[in-house]
Amino acid sequence: MCHDGRVKIRATLFDMDGLLLDSEILWHKAELEIFTGLGVPLSATDERVTKGIFVNEVVRYWYERFPWQGPSQAEVTQMVLNRVGELIESEGRLLPGVEHALTATSARGPIALASSTPLALIERALAHFGLRDRFATISSAEFEEYGKPHPAVFLTSAKSIGAYPTDCLVFEDSPAGVLAAKAGRMTVVAVPAKEDRGQPAFHLADLVLDTLEDLDEAWLDRLFLDA
Repeated sequence: MCHDGRVKIRATLFDMDGLLLDSEILWHKAELEIFTGLGVPLSATDERVTKGIFVNEVVRYWYERFPWQGPSQAEVTQMVLNRVGELIESEGRLLPGVEHALTATSARGPIALASSTPLALIERALAHFGLRDRFATISSAEFEEYGKPHPAVFLTSAKSIGAYPTDCLVFEDSPAGVLAAKAGRMTVVAVPAKEDRGQPAFHLADLVLDTLEDLDEAWLDRLFLDA
C-alpha cells in the first residue's frame, strides 16, 4: 500500500482460454462432439454454462444431469482434453491484443499464467503459439482442491512469483475467473466475450475491455505507480 492508500501493483496474472487464445469456442466444439455422443442433449447454440470451470467439474456437471453408460468420468475428461488440444493446434488463434498486453505488463513486473486448464494442455497450447517463455510461472487449477470461482489457483500463482495477492493485476474473460480473482483481493481487468458482457460478475471488475488491444499503458502506469 502506498502513502495515499492505493495498492501498488507489482505483478500480473493471466488466464489463458478465452483471454489469450480463441479457445472457448473450441472447448464448446469438443464438448459438443463428446457429450452428445454420450447422450447429453447439448446443441451448438447452447451457451457454455460451464465456462471457466475446471474440466473434471464440467464432466461431473453433465454426468449428474444426464448420466451415461460406458466410459468413466475420468476417461471422458481425458477425451475432452485430447480433443481440445487437437482443435487448438488445427484451428486455434491468438486473440487481438495478446502481444500488446504481454509486452506492456511484463515491462512493469513479472507475469504468470493461472488457468483452470490442466497443465499438460496449457503447455501444449503455449508451445504451439510460442508463448511458454513469456511467463515466469504457470499454475493450473488441476493441482488445487477447488477450481475457479475459488481463488486457489490465483493465490498459488501469486505466491509462485513472490507477490502478495493484493499486489497482483489479473486479466480474465470468464465470470468464474473474475469472481476468483476478486475473492483473492486482486485487481481485475475483465475482457469478456461479446455474448457474456451482461453477466453480473463483470460489474466487480476494476476495468472492462472489449479486447486486449484496448489496454491503455497510461492506465497501467498509474496502477503500477511508475508514472
